[in-house]
Order: sequence, then structure tokens, then C-alpha cells
Amino acid sequence: MADEPRAPLRRIVTLFRPYRGRLAVVGALIALSSVVSLASPFMLREVLDDAIPNHRTGLLVLLVLGMITVAVATSVLDVVQTLMSNTVGQRVMHDLRTGVYAHLQRMSLAFFTRTRTGEVQSRIANDIGGMQSVVTSTTASIVSNLTTVIATIIAMVALDWRLTLVSLLLMPVFVWISRKVGRERRKISSERQRKLAALSSMVQESLSVSGILLGRTMGQSPELTGRFTTASDELATLGVRSSMAGRWRQSTIQIVLSAMPAVIYLAAGLASTVSIGTVVAFTTLQMSLFRPAVSLLRLGVDVQSSLALFGRVFEYLDLPVDITPGTGTLKDVRGEVRFEHVDFSYAAPGSGAEVTPTLSDVDITVPAGTTLAVVGETGSGKTTLSYLPPRLYDVTGGRVTVDGVDVRELSFETLAEVVGVVSQETYLFHSSIADNLRFAKPSATDEELAEAARAARIHDHIMSLPDGYETVVGERGHRFSGGEKQRLAIARTLLRDPPVLILDEATSALDTRTERAVQEALDALSRGRTTITIAHRLSTVRDADQIVVLDHGRVAERGTHEELLAAGGHYAALVRRDAALTPA
Repeated sequence: MADEPRAPLRRIVTLFRPYRGRLAVVGALIALSSVVSLASPFMLREVLDDAIPNHRTGLLVLLVLGMITVAVATSVLDVVQTLMSNTVGQRVMHDLRTGVYAHLQRMSLAFFTRTRTGEVQSRIANDIGGMQSVVTSTTASIVSNLTTVIATIIAMVALDWRLTLVSLLLMPVFVWISRKVGRERRKISSERQRKLAALSSMVQESLSVSGILLGRTMGQSPELTGRFTTASDELATLGVRSSMAGRWRQSTIQIVLSAMPAVIYLAAGLASTVSIGTVVAFTTLQMSLFRPAVSLLRLGVDVQSSLALFGRVFEYLDLPVDITPGTGTLKDVRGEVRFEHVDFSYAAPGSGAEVTPTLSDVDITVPAGTTLAVVGETGSGKTTLSYLPPRLYDVTGGRVTVDGVDVRELSFETLAEVVGVVSQETYLFHSSIADNLRFAKPSATDEELAEAARAARIHDHIMSLPDGYETVVGERGHRFSGGEKQRLAIARTLLRDPPVLILDEATSALDTRTERAVQEALDALSRGRTTITIAHRLSTVRDADQIVVLDHGRVAERGTHEELLAAGGHYAALVRRDAALTPA
């Protein structure tokens, strides 16, 4: 248990390595400032023991000017080192934030399906934000105070070693008390950050557009407010506990330190060999010692508390990346896609969970430029199959290839260029229509945006809006209907013009009339493009070159619409049911 803080401390030091040159300059400035400031007590001794009693006006003026010069010099040095140390601290914070964000961008979809969005946001915003003061100013304060303490002790010994011994007698006890308080606060801080993450998740979920709609329509707004109030109250209680942890012990330290000058006066009086100037200079140094010493003890407590925040951030940085990108590229892409004896399970072998295969021995070839329709009951593995070509998940058995190359060998950039996806979950950023479309192709011209929108049968609607393509879509696109959002998503994917197109029930949110219009556009755009359609409405797959029926993760049937109808199996049963559910 004693070694627990050491690993985070070593990693924290590692964060500063790229800036060790600047830190060396900061350290030099701090040391210079500490040494220069120590000249004042010695000059004060000369003022009291020599210049004033002996009426040496010239010496007095020089000493006073020297003391003023020391004050100016230490102030200038303090400003310069504060600027440099804060600059280094902010760069370290930037590196840490971007490091966590970049690492999370490499995680598979599985991580985000099991982690609350608010939790991720809290780690990046609250935890890293809470570390900011430690990284930007506390480190410099520790170095400054430590240098001052060492230099001051040396100066005190030079004045009188006996008085120095009296001053430092209780210091080890104070250090022990502060370490104990720090460990206590660290535990409280860790619990507080967990509560804060839960609160952030609650806010993110309940105050989103979807959360508000659900709360209002279910009549649960008061219940949600009650939950938030309870969570906020618990957080407030932990905040009080954190600030009060060890407060009485620290107050005792403060009282003892404040009384120490009186003890020095007593010791000097009993010794009767110490001059008045030495006593005044020594007590001045003593106060110069106690201020940074107390500050160091408090900073030690703060650092202990911050270790909990660093630990939570390092947890994310230590998450294993379960999908490692390849380095391969593809030239002259034809677009042939093959699922070669693919097995897949969401519970990885060895995880301890019961492994239930979602896909088993799926073997499908989609020739370049053809259309594959995948149909089946809910839960048969259709959507999971669509996740594999773009590597949102990796197969647990077999392989998926594009033009004969395993997708695991390709870089993510190549996969994004080759495979386009329109999923049933449409996501739009809270920005303009143009910005949302250009997310697929930042260099797209206005004409290219319009062309993609026309193909998706959404251009006319966009032009009917007061701001046209500059219209802000709102949070998650809630200013638009489900069909309009889906058509925007289709236009966004088509803007990339990928050789392989995956449509995961891309027309499921459309009404019959709009579905027909969009389907005509998709049919036209699918010519010369390999298209894999995950279909819910069987009316959209009749003209597919190949239809595969999945049943409990296995290929039950394959063939054309006519062939499968004639076979009278799973597909024929699905068609009959679909026809029965479709209004006349």
C-alpha cells in the first residue's frame, strides 16, 4: 500500500520531461530569487547592530538601498519564473488532454457502448481540470518553497546553530501529520470525483433533448430533479469533508509555528550571548522559513488529493486498445467484400463472461459493384455484420477482406476512404447543415454539397429554409424530422463517394413516399458501387443482386428475391409477414 502513490508520481514526472530545459531555467530563477531574498535579514542585522547604534549614515543608506534592491529583484524574478512555470504547466495540461482524447479515439465501439458519455466527459473536463492548479502552479510552488526552506536553514545555522535546532525540533512531527492528512484527503477526493462523474452523466443524459422529452412525456421531471438534488447534496457533503479533513491538526501546527518566535526570544534571553540584531534577523529568517514550510505541508496535502485525479486519468490512458490499425493502403479499389467463415461475439474469450456467438461461420462474397441485402429477424446479427468491414469491431474468427486484403491490415484512413456507412442511428453535430456535410469532406465545394443533397432528395427542403445550408441543425439534429436527418446522413456519406457503401436500415426512419424517393436515388448511386444493405423493410431489397438471410447469426439462405421466394423457406415467410403488416 505504501508504494501506491509512487507509480503516479513517476508518471507525473514523465509528463514534464519534454520541458526539462525550461524547467531548469525556472529552477535556476527560483534558486536565485531565494538566495537573493536571504540577503535582507543579514543587512537588517547590520542596520540594528552597527549602522544605527554607531550613527553610520552612509552605511545605513547603502543597507537600505540594498534591501530595496533585493525586494525589486525578487519581485521581478518571481514574475518571470511564474510566467515560465505556468506556460510549462499549461503545455503539460494540453498534452494530457490531447493524449487522453487521442487514446479514446482509438478505442473500439465496445468501449463506448459500456461507458456512459458523462463519465468520459468528466474524466477529460473535471478530473484533468482539477489537476490544473497542481500542474501549473503547485509544482513551481513546491520548488520555490523547498529552495527557500533549504537556503533559509543554511542562513539560520550561519546566524546561530543553537537557535536553529530549537526552531526545527518539531518539524518531523508536522511532516508526519501532513502526510496523514494528505492520505485522508486523497481517499475523499477519489470518492468525490466518482460522484462528480455520476452527476455529469446524469446532467448529460437528463438535460439532453432526448432526456427532456422522455422526462416530460413520462411525467418524471420531478423524480429526475429529486435524483439530481440527492446527488448534488452528496457531492456538497464530500466537498465539506475534503476541506475539513485534518483541519484541526493543521491549525495546531499553525499555532505552534506562530508561537515559535516567542520561544526564540526566551532561548536567546537565557543564552544572553546573542545580540539584538541577531535575534531580530533570526526571527525574520524564522518567519521566512515557516511560511514556505507551512505552504509545503499544505501543498503536500493538495498533491496527495490530486493523485486521485491523476490516477483516474491514467486509468483511461492505460486502457488497452483492442483494435490496432494496420498500415496498408489500397489502390485502384474495385470493392469486392468477403466475409470468410466469420465468427463474432461481443464477450471476448477469457473475459469471464459467457460467450454467446452473435455470428457463426458466416461466409459471404459480395462481388465488386453488386448489391447484397442482409435480412433476418431482430437479433439475428444483421447490424453486427455491418460493423465488421469498417472495423468498428474485429472478428473473433475468420476474416473480412476488401479486394482480397484483410481489413485488419489496412489503416483507418484507408478504411474510411473505402467503406462508407449510413447507420440507423443518425448523428448530427450542433452546427450548420454545411458543416455537418463537410465533416465527410472538408474540401467540398458548395456545388458538391448541393449535388449530394439532391441525390439524397433533401436539397429542395434545405433551400426552403431561411438560412439554407447555413441552417443550424440543433442538438443531435432535433430541428429536423427523422426522415430529414436520415437523408442528411445519406448525403454526408455520398459526399465521400466510397467504393463500398453500407446502409444499415438507412431508410428505416422514412415514410413510404420519402423512402421510395430516397431508394430510387440510392439505387442509381449504387450502380458501380459495392453496396451492403441491412434491410428491415423487405420491399427495399427485391432488386438486390444477392439476398442473405441470417438466422441466429448463421446464414440460413441466400439467393435472389425470386429464388428465395420459390424455395419457400425463411425469406418467403418474412415476405409473407411483411406483406401482412403493410397497409393496403
